[in-house]
Amino acid sequence: MMELNQVALYFRNRSLEGKEFSITHLKLQKLVYYAQAWSMAIYGERLIDSELEAWLHGPVSRELYREYRDFGFQEIPPVDRLNFQINEQDSDVLEGVWRLYGKHDGKYLETLTHQEAPWINAWGRGMNEIIEVDDMRDYYQGLLQGAN
Repeated sequence: MMELNQVALYFRNRSLEGKEFSITHLKLQKLVYYAQAWSMAIYGERLIDSELEAWLHGPVSRELYREYRDFGFQEIPPVDRLNFQINEQDSDVLEGVWRLYGKHDGKYLETLTHQEAPWINAWGRGMNEIIEVDDMRDYYQGLLQGAN
């Protein structure tokens, strides 16, 4: 399992300032959510031990929110290198998420999550409710099976 801030740093390392692949706080939150969701769908395992909640603008980690909220809607600067190792399984998930979602902005990803069952189910229970990892697993496994 990875640390939450390692996942955030991975995506910041992949970002390109001033381009479609730049990262904002909103986008970072959605990328972390999708990394957790696809790890659950593909491997049945959490990528991170943190909970993600259904907020008005989509899935959010409270810890990431506290760390990155001061950036507002501004780009978060990329990081040049990572000072930690990533195992192959986690690397595959993170790289797959980046390839699928990295070119999209945060508003697009917010809209996408609002159309998907894990956020909808949690939001239906109330604002800031935890998005269940079992919901993530079931929903995204269904997408995988539908693609075959």
